[in-house]
Amino acid sequence: QVQLVESGGGLVQPGGSLRLSCAASGTIFRLIAMGWYRQAPGKERELVAAITSGGSTNYADSVKGRFTISRDNAKKLVYLQMNSLKPEDTAVYYCNVKMSGFEYWGQGTQVTVSS
Repeated sequence: QVQLVESGGGLVQPGGSLRLSCAASGTIFRLIAMGWYRQAPGKERELVAAITSGGSTNYADSVKGRFTISRDNAKKLVYLQMNSLKPEDTAVYYCNVKMSGFEYWGQGTQVTVSS
């Protein structure tokens, strides 16, 4: 069993930055990708950024050039650096680990971008 715990969310003004962290415990195997999703009130959960087992990254068009996903495999940590934040980035952000046949989610961390 894999447990994921997110941290780093909070309130920030437009144009500001936040760094989200996801700490994983348990054994990760048959890894496809690790990523960050977000869900705003009244909207479906959407993929924000992902990084594959080979290190390739993928970003939603809305965050390209502003967000960066990275990882530390040895420490089982995944990060999301968020710069130039916009009000539309406001959402609960969830860490995700996808393996062949299995998928795990964290509890989420709130990010609010408001002046």
